Amino acid sequence: MGASESKARHASVINPKIIERKKKIEERMKRIKHKIVVMSGKGGVGKSFIASNLAVALQKLGYKTGLMDVDFHGPSAPKMLGIRGQRLFGTESGIQPAIGPLNLLVMSLDFLLPDDDSPVIWRGPLKSTAVTQFVTDVNWGDLDFLVIDMPPGTGDEAITVGQELPQVDGAVFVTIPSEVSLLVVGRSVMFAKKLNIKPLAVIENMSYFFCPDSGKTYRVLGKASGKLIAEKYGIEFLGEIPLDPRIAEANDAGEPFVLKYPESPASQNIFSAAEKLVKLVESNNPRKGKA
Repeated sequence: MGASESKARHASVINPKIIERKKKIEERMKRIKHKIVVMSGKGGVGKSFIASNLAVALQKLGYKTGLMDVDFHGPSAPKMLGIRGQRLFGTESGIQPAIGPLNLLVMSLDFLLPDDDSPVIWRGPLKSTAVTQFVTDVNWGDLDFLVIDMPPGTGDEAITVGQELPQVDGAVFVTIPSEVSLLVVGRSVMFAKKLNIKPLAVIENMSYFFCPDSGKTYRVLGKASGKLIAEKYGIEFLGEIPLDPRIAEANDAGEPFVLKYPESPASQNIFSAAEKLVKLVESNNPRKGKA
């Protein structure tokens, strides 16, 4: 058998599977009005905190929301939401996602790990397959928003989302106030463009600290970078999220910060960011009504 004949025969075997996979993805995703990717060029910027609390805020605002955690090597959303240990179960419609605060739907690899010490040692193909299965095999149902918490950087997970998920509305980039973050997030913006994921907005985390004793505001990590990124790339600036020691406490306790401290400046700014995001995606791709 010649090389060309072997390749053609192989293609005839895998093509039906590819077609079926794409059909399943399309069927799942057409029931979700808006798909938002939350990205960062580097770790340590609080991306999962922003993604989780942004999803909770959208749910609180009355939008039926799901959170898909594809940060496979560091799945932390279930911990922050207080739903670690939930057991997933399957139905004829697919795997039922975990139920988070305010009935937020959540899917994460964390639910499938046997114990806390189990590392995820996967190469690219396994991660790409898992991203696809989080879409095809999970019964998300009808949603207004699906927030996709990406891993740091520009690796296989992001590539798979860009290539496999139809009609992703765009990406929200999480940064911190530093020149290093400005440089790295800029690369993420260009990466998203190459994948045909529309850069939508940027949100700056850990922007400043307000000291109640002195009444002064301190830019602990440096000068603001979020506005500069927004201006440079022509995207929306969703706002600044200040440092608050209670954020770490809430994350460790498994209590969404926006629900535990709704009157705090950080929570108010996250709710404001959620409202801005809704207006942004609706203006770009208006779809009437809620799920």
